[in-house]
Formats: sequence, structure tokens, C-alpha cells
Amino acid sequence: MTFPLYVAPEREPSQFVGFAGNRIDRQSENRTDDSLQVALEDPRVRFIQSRGGRIYLKLDGEGGFDAYFSRAEVTAMRARLERAVLLGMSDLGPVVIVPGAMDPEELPADIKAIEHRSVYVQGLVSAETLGELAQGAALLSWNHNHRFCGRCGSETRMRIGGYKRSCDACGAEHFPRTDPVAIMLAVKGDACLLGRSPHFGPGMYSSLAGFIEPGETIEAAVRREVLEESGIRLGRVSYHASQPWPFPYSLMIGCFGEALNEDIAFDARELEDCRWFTRDEVRLMLAGRHPDGLNVPPPGAIAAHLIRFWAEH
Repeated sequence: MTFPLYVAPEREPSQFVGFAGNRIDRQSENRTDDSLQVALEDPRVRFIQSRGGRIYLKLDGEGGFDAYFSRAEVTAMRARLERAVLLGMSDLGPVVIVPGAMDPEELPADIKAIEHRSVYVQGLVSAETLGELAQGAALLSWNHNHRFCGRCGSETRMRIGGYKRSCDACGAEHFPRTDPVAIMLAVKGDACLLGRSPHFGPGMYSSLAGFIEPGETIEAAVRREVLEESGIRLGRVSYHASQPWPFPYSLMIGCFGEALNEDIAFDARELEDCRWFTRDEVRLMLAGRHPDGLNVPPPGAIAAHLIRFWAEH
């Protein structure tokens, strides 16, 4: 038997999904309480600004967008530097994300505030920048949501560039969290299982998904979620790829599951519809040529990656 590590692809599937292109050197072992201040004083420092789930983007004069601002620019825009978070070091110098202070209506004509999802769906920035956005947006959300101690309720203080919050009242230390989410494509023969949530766009079907609970393995969560949402029992489960998902700070863990039955009994509280799709039908959906106008999530989503990988293999 060949050891699976040595037959794995040179470029793992996770490199082909949205938000996964981050090349920042996080320097996690060298973070100190003055790391952020040192970065802010570096003349090469570049800033990303985010506010209310939107990133500020500058028009670059050539029909594209630039996500990076100088120290002078963020100061002029009243960015909240006291809440800045250090992402790490890029080839061009330190990268810092900071909460924007200006409402979209206040922004100059050459700066737009665009929702994070739209930025990735429309491909407005590079894969590398999108990965930095995922890191930064998650850290801003975590710091905002953990301003008070979960042990005693006192106000906490940001430490080591935004990667820890300390409570001076009780001494508790809090660290950023990532919520694991299982997302899976159940397959049986030449068909896969797709569901439709009420909040999806017209005609969209996708893989099933759900949060992994405490004390639960990835495989157990995949089987539980599919059974709860569709009534389909799974046998073998295989991990395929993962995706950072900054809404607000999740990690999507993509898997395939072997369906053991075909009779669907979907949970109408979770899904509007759930059905089996043949490989040929899925290929039409991927190509945008389904006769009923059905489609799948945008290409950068790990759900679309799972669906496409199955349809083409």
C-alpha cells in the first residue's frame, strides 16, 4: 500500500479556493507587545481598511482596485489606529488592518466600500490580497466581539498586535478562535446530493454544511449534518480541502461522503429543497446551461470546488 502523503498532489486542493492565497509571514513566534508599534513606525507599512463587512478599495486609474493605503492616507481618513491589528510581513513590508472610520457616503469619489463577499465573487483584488483580507477581517471581528472578559465581564486589553486579549481584573488571557464548519458533498454512484437554502440566489443549489460541535470529529460531524438535513446516511468520509471563511471567523472543511441510501427526508426548517443530481446535470449547472436555470455557488467557494472536482473526476 502506498502511504497517502506521497501520492498527494503537489498543489493541494485548498490552494484553489477563495480567501486561501495569503502569503503573509505571520511571524507568530516573534509577536510581542510592541510588534504593532514597530510595524506602524516602519515607512513601508501598508494598511487595509475594513468597516461593517466592507473593505475600502481605491480606484487605480486603470479600471482596477488597490486595497492598500499609506500611513498618511489612513490618518487623513480618521482610521481607528488604536484598534489596528498586525497581519505580518509581506515582501513589501508590514501589513496592518484597521477599522475604517468613514461611512461609505463620506468616502472620496475614488474610494469605494465594497462588501467582502462581493470582492471575492467579482475578483476585484488578487488572491494574495483576498487571503490577507480573510486574516484581517477575522481578527477585527474577534477583537470587537471579545472586548469584555468571558470569565469576569471586565474590559479586556489588546495584546501582541491583536492576537491576544488580556483581562487585568482577573488575569484571564483570551486568544483568537476559528469556528470549524464541515461542508460536504454526499455522492452515490453517478449522483451527488445538493440542497437549497431559502437565502440562496435564484436557482442555486449547494453542498450541505454545518458547524462541528465540541468533542466531535470531522467525519462524525459530516455524517451527523447530512443525516439531520437530508435523512441520508453516510459510510466512508474523505477530507478534500479547506477554506478560510471570514464571516466572521470560520474554517470550512470540505469532505466527500459515501451515501448509503437514496430516500431523502430533508429538514424543511433548514432547506427549501434537497435532491439528487446526476453528473451530466451538474456539468450543465457548472457551465451555466441547465435547462431550468439551476446553478451552483461562485467558483471561489469551496462548495463549488467540491462539486466541480466530483463532476470532472
